[in-house]
Amino acid sequence: MLNTKPAAPFSPDAPGLSDTTALCDVVRVKGVEATADEDHLIEEVPVALVFNGISHAVMLASPADLEDFAVGFSLSEGIVEQAREIHDLEVRRECSGMVVEMEIASGRFAALKDRRRSLTGRTGCGLCGLESLEAMAAHTAIGSARLSDQFRLSVEAIDEGLRQLPHWQPLRHITGASHGAAWCDARGNIELLREDVGRHNALDKLVGALARQRPQPPRDGFALITSRASYEMVQKAARAGITAMVAVSAPTALAVQMAQSAGMLLVGFARTGQRVIYSQPDRLDSGCGKK
Repeated sequence: MLNTKPAAPFSPDAPGLSDTTALCDVVRVKGVEATADEDHLIEEVPVALVFNGISHAVMLASPADLEDFAVGFSLSEGIVEQAREIHDLEVRRECSGMVVEMEIASGRFAALKDRRRSLTGRTGCGLCGLESLEAMAAHTAIGSARLSDQFRLSVEAIDEGLRQLPHWQPLRHITGASHGAAWCDARGNIELLREDVGRHNALDKLVGALARQRPQPPRDGFALITSRASYEMVQKAARAGITAMVAVSAPTALAVQMAQSAGMLLVGFARTGQRVIYSQPDRLDSGCGKK
């Protein structure tokens, strides 16, 4: 396994969690009774991603696993094609937030500068600010090659991943405000999970962690996400070579179209014993894929 399961019960003082939570004085009200208390809130800080000395984006993120975040963002946004094209990476804290400085291959940096010239702006959706419909099509494209369809996912694996999921989410347990993105093996055992206040960030952190810990893209397994499956979530996963994604919430129509085009098995509304298959139903081993 790539990582060990966090110990339960979760503690806000556990290594790696103290920097991602903050105490807040609150008043708890139950019925007509009010009590002064403290609550743990998830931290959300600006994280500047700098490539070869030029700031590319500032994201609001949880200040943990930022090396994974930077690598995953670089891969899922197509800034680099392979993790080894990132030659150096440094995380530092500044008074206004966090800065992640990366040195990437010269060819990839030249391509990034060309792409920046075509953008008039950017928001969290990843599309706003593109100058034309043609630019949108180019931005959403993940390449002509379809993902491998050899991996078949069982419903038992999905149920096992869902069963294990709460034990791997310390930030969610403590604050109730984080998203999680997990990598599960073919049997549904969670091997790796990353959390963040943002669902895209959580997936980027997972993609980056997988790239840093594995020499090859993930194959026999699936991504399990605690959010909806937007087009950008599917795009990021497909660019990382993930062939199956299971979401606890709904996908969007554009996400389903992208999953179908890429050859990705996409499952939504995942609950123990029930789910909805939106793309590649023949790759779900259950006898229910075509029902």
